[in-house]
Amino acid sequence: MNKISFEQVTPHVFLQRGNLHSDVWQQPNLTFDKGKFYLVEAASGHGKSTFCSYVLGYRQDYQGTVRFDNTDVCMFSTAEWVNIRQRCVSQLFQELRLFPELTALENVQLKNQLTHFKSETQIRQWFEQLGIADKIDARVGQMSFGQQQRVAALRALVQPFDFLLADEPISHLDDVNAEVLGKLMADEAKQQGATLIITSIGKHPHLLYDKTLKL
Repeated sequence: MNKISFEQVTPHVFLQRGNLHSDVWQQPNLTFDKGKFYLVEAASGHGKSTFCSYVLGYRQDYQGTVRFDNTDVCMFSTAEWVNIRQRCVSQLFQELRLFPELTALENVQLKNQLTHFKSETQIRQWFEQLGIADKIDARVGQMSFGQQQRVAALRALVQPFDFLLADEPISHLDDVNAEVLGKLMADEAKQQGATLIITSIGKHPHLLYDKTLKL
């Protein structure tokens, strides 16, 4: 997949707003091109999580058209969406969606067992790089949110993708770990020739973004 396009997309909840000033909503042809880095900034309540849901196909409560390449995403079957989420688009969810009863490593391995994309050696190196190697066998439910955030990021990276969507990926990280995680995501995106889309309500990795958009 080479591009994601938003064509006059407006969430239904915003249709009655007369003062909607956005670089994303109601734009005639907003395109996210493969291989570029984007920062999507928003104040709370301006549709950041809604934007992510539209990209992942979890919601279609909007006016307009979202396209993957030249195909309207509303045309995809459930099976096609499963393949897209395994091969083309990966997401680091704001709410993480980890399994608290599993260990940190098991949460990452669960995804990697589906994709067979990374070696365990690589995964363990990432845990070390992110400063959570000592938590690798700890149950996620016993970890801090910031530690869990890093585990969720690793899970998002153990698959092939054309687009990586990271929803507030460093909201609970200190500056040092935030920059380490930002660089790790950027490096993996570059290695795959993929797009990185980061959303933020204020705190975000300091990367060389090709474009910054205001929701």
